[in-house]
Amino acid sequence: MAAVMLRCLQPDIDEERYSDKGIPTVTSDEQIKVEKNIAAIFSYFRNTIEVDSKEPVLHRERHIAYLKKGLKTLPEGFQCLDASRPWLVYWAVHALELLEVKLNEQEAGNIIDFLKRCQNPAGGFGGGPGQFSHLAPTYAAVNALAIVGTKEAYDVINREKLQEFLWQMRTDEGAFRMHEGGEVDIRGVYCAVSVARLANIATEQLFNRTPHWIMRCQTYEGGFSGTPGMEAHGGYTFCGLAALTLLHAHHLCDTPALLRWATNRQMRFEGGFQGRTNKLVDGCYSFWQGGLFPILHTLLAQEDAVNMSAERWMFNQEALQEYLLICCQHPRGGLIDKPGKASDFYHTCYTLSGMSVAQHFSTAAIHKKCVVGHSSNELSMVHPLYNIGVESALAATQYFNNLPVPETRENNQTNTNTSSHDDRAQT
Repeated sequence: MAAVMLRCLQPDIDEERYSDKGIPTVTSDEQIKVEKNIAAIFSYFRNTIEVDSKEPVLHRERHIAYLKKGLKTLPEGFQCLDASRPWLVYWAVHALELLEVKLNEQEAGNIIDFLKRCQNPAGGFGGGPGQFSHLAPTYAAVNALAIVGTKEAYDVINREKLQEFLWQMRTDEGAFRMHEGGEVDIRGVYCAVSVARLANIATEQLFNRTPHWIMRCQTYEGGFSGTPGMEAHGGYTFCGLAALTLLHAHHLCDTPALLRWATNRQMRFEGGFQGRTNKLVDGCYSFWQGGLFPILHTLLAQEDAVNMSAERWMFNQEALQEYLLICCQHPRGGLIDKPGKASDFYHTCYTLSGMSVAQHFSTAAIHKKCVVGHSSNELSMVHPLYNIGVESALAATQYFNNLPVPETRENNQTNTNTSSHDDRAQT
């Protein structure tokens, strides 16, 4: 029976629990507390599976209902995210995409109309209608429109003005501000590179020096920090590696050091990922950390550093799925950070993205599925560089690559199209 293969049912699983070796700290106490909660959930699950061998089951309909409701109306508690409304749209529509839900005409139309009103005449998207342009909601809006995937959705993006906005955010070092007068960090770089590549507005000049600035963020641990000199972090590491790959500059990365750091972020007992050294497990890092491995595999394969006959990513795919399915599904729908937390659209999006990565090992030569629990748990395949569905990414790049790269005033003398490369070769 498939249940016998579940890691959390193995009699030696408790040997993986953390020991403070008699020297407790605030950090170790929190780790032990989390593991105690998860151990209780694993114990309850053992009894459940004796009754229903189909467990663990992804409660797909509950999550779909939660996401659909959120696209229509949100409770008052979400007022603090008024400047993140394109993010809420993206998180919901991407999660629905992974759950294989197709938006109906009215839902798609409402999303297109709303995001159109978030776009500013000077280029880029704000956190809501009338708000200043910001690279983060710009990334979210472009991704959401790509997921909707109609010509009407694609044509919302004013590519010429978007390119001008990116130029305005660019620093002399090749980094990018999040908004006018805003902070400079690796998130801005990734958002700029991602939308430029997806919408086919990238040029050699726009990203001149950018790879070298990114490399200043790789730390002694092997991961990437938000800015040079800071601590390695899962979200920042994804941004750094994905941006380098999209810029065809991944050869600059210290790949062995990054692989060592990334593999050590999967928690031995819980099965999920932590974001930084000595931090707690968190469902969202299922993608921020898990999404590194398809990219790393491709890069290492290009360097002949991994066996091309491999059929697995270089992390425990089953353990991650078990953590998400058993510990991170909220009974009222949506997914969560860890037991005891409330569900939200952010964690629902990134836990499902990470689960998709864990379920699909895919290279140019092979596609191998690894679905824990019932066969209905299988999700659509995610594109690890953009974090939208593979089909959405390919359709969008095909559409935009048939359009000319804009020639804005900053780059009209020696415009070079660097975005016609087929991203399928990278994943």
